[in-house]
Amino acid sequence: MRRYSTDALRDLGYRVLEAESGEAALKIIDAEQDIAILFTDVVMPEMNGRRLAEAALERRPTLKILFTTGYTRNAIVHNGMLDPGVNLLSKPFSLSELAKKVAELARR
Repeated sequence: MRRYSTDALRDLGYRVLEAESGEAALKIIDAEQDIAILFTDVVMPEMNGRRLAEAALERRPTLKILFTTGYTRNAIVHNGMLDPGVNLLSKPFSLSELAKKVAELARR
């Protein structure tokens, strides 16, 4: 899914920096100044998406976060994994859904 997403976003004209883990993503965030959106899965090994987002926002308070997951929104909210109002793109998603969500976040 990561490869599909990064290829799709590049095809849409976005500059994409890909990380294989939460720790790798934080290193990129520390090194790159012009990151606008963090797109992360909720469930990941070692560091879940929520912890990654929190650490990223400590470094960059204005960073926009887009989560993705295969779980339904209600299941995630009720299990306490995400707060209501977060930016969420449910899997599986289409290229057009990804494009719409990223463009929406970029305008904010």
